[in-house]
Amino acid sequence: MSRPDITAYDRAGLEHVLAEMGEPRYRARQVLRWLWARDASSFEEMTDLPAALRTALAERFVIGRPELVARETSRDGTRKYLWRLADGAAVESVGIPSAGRLTVCFSTQAGCAMGCAFCATGASGLTRSLHAGEMAAQVAGVARDFRTRVSNAVAMGQGEPFANYDATLSALRILNDRDAFGIGARHITVSTCGIIPGIERFSSEPEQFTLAVSLHSAVQETRDRLMPGVRRYPLRALRAALTEYFARTGRRPTLEVALISGVNDTDEEIAALIEFCSGLHAHVNLIPMNPVGEIALARSTDERIRRALKELTAAGIETSVRAERGADISAACGQLRQRVSGL
Repeated sequence: MSRPDITAYDRAGLEHVLAEMGEPRYRARQVLRWLWARDASSFEEMTDLPAALRTALAERFVIGRPELVARETSRDGTRKYLWRLADGAAVESVGIPSAGRLTVCFSTQAGCAMGCAFCATGASGLTRSLHAGEMAAQVAGVARDFRTRVSNAVAMGQGEPFANYDATLSALRILNDRDAFGIGARHITVSTCGIIPGIERFSSEPEQFTLAVSLHSAVQETRDRLMPGVRRYPLRALRAALTEYFARTGRRPTLEVALISGVNDTDEEIAALIEFCSGLHAHVNLIPMNPVGEIALARSTDERIRRALKELTAAGIETSVRAERGADISAACGQLRQRVSGL
């Protein structure tokens, strides 16, 4: 029987495991620091732990670290990474430097079952969900490559975070933990396709993590076509869940709309988006769609994006356009994995 990966545990999980071994709670803090703040690759490095405990941990656990398979660097400084996990599964992450900050977009699953029409990852299907350490290790790897601290983290890579809820929350807590990464909760975001039970659970979590929802259309027929994996969650129920989320947390979710020419950027689509957002405490982020070679969808023109921004703003809806980053590399989720043979 293979040994479990100790990086899968957040502070609470480590406290439980170490308590079963007869150790005091503060040992969890020490192990957490070694795993993430000091990037230890073996238990022998954890020199402030008793030798007997180091031996016992090595007998029970492994310390998993993903292997960097490929990296692409954009002219704008964005870096795209492909990691191989212990069982051979592959995941992607992105490091985005900007004005003294470093944002990391990390994956929560290898592949994805949502099947979104504009996404390269969805075309490959779901391989498996990641554990918390496999998520946090992506962030650590990007920080190591940039040689700087990560200021923002976003669960917006491959996979649907709320289809892997418990592990994702553990990863967020590792990223937020002062003895691990120390990233402020409001600088940690989960992006979901709109899994309503996940949104409801997320609204009850004690941390002030932030929420983004991939909306992409406020017309039910269009959204069902673009995002078949969330057909069972109709727009009216999603809007009610977002209203409740704001009522419980006081935090506005971000609604992401990747504008696709002739699909969700028409006058009718923008009018429906305005109606959906009216009276809803939310921020709309318009996203110029990254081109995906094998998918026959085209990004909206700059003129159409500017017009949508103007119409939404005129309607009193706070709206921004996401700056395009990494356009000259495999920027869209799943593209780098597809380009590397054997993964």
